[in-house]
Amino acid sequence: MENQTDLDLNRPSSLSEQQWLQRVLSRIASTLERDDLVQRITVQLRQSLQADRVVLYYFYRQWKGQVVCEALSADELSILGSTGADDCFNAEYAALYEAGRYRAIANIEQEAIHECHRDFLRTMQVKANLAVPILVPKGLWGLLVAHYCQTSHAWSTAEIEQVRSGAELLASTSCISEG
Repeated sequence: MENQTDLDLNRPSSLSEQQWLQRVLSRIASTLERDDLVQRITVQLRQSLQADRVVLYYFYRQWKGQVVCEALSADELSILGSTGADDCFNAEYAALYEAGRYRAIANIEQEAIHECHRDFLRTMQVKANLAVPILVPKGLWGLLVAHYCQTSHAWSTAEIEQVRSGAELLASTSCISEG
């Protein structure tokens, strides 16, 4: 979540040292609050869904992003830092997510998806995928994503709503929506 945590440690001449220090401390506190909230939500969702992995994919630049937080059923399922398949995610997909669309895939081998998307999911050992947008006033901030890696999984309405609620909670907190 680079652009939200970058701190300019050069004090502008217009700020006193105390004002500058307060601004830096406020930014650090906001970052810690955001990271704690994201971690709590991903862990709670993974446990509730009994999914193998729940991740936050954060867009640090237009349609470029990476997995910045994850909750796992097993350490070997880690994809932390993964940047995704750039050739698959484009403005067309982004527009759908910006419109509030979510995508629930019960079985990646049987779903009508682009082959590059299927290949990308295979590289991450995904059998079933649920991706929900995190929408802030400025647009698409990220995706909250749940994966089943051992088996396919038919996503229930209740499960989809849980992930949507998690995404809405993230989007509504000031440390994300105003960042």
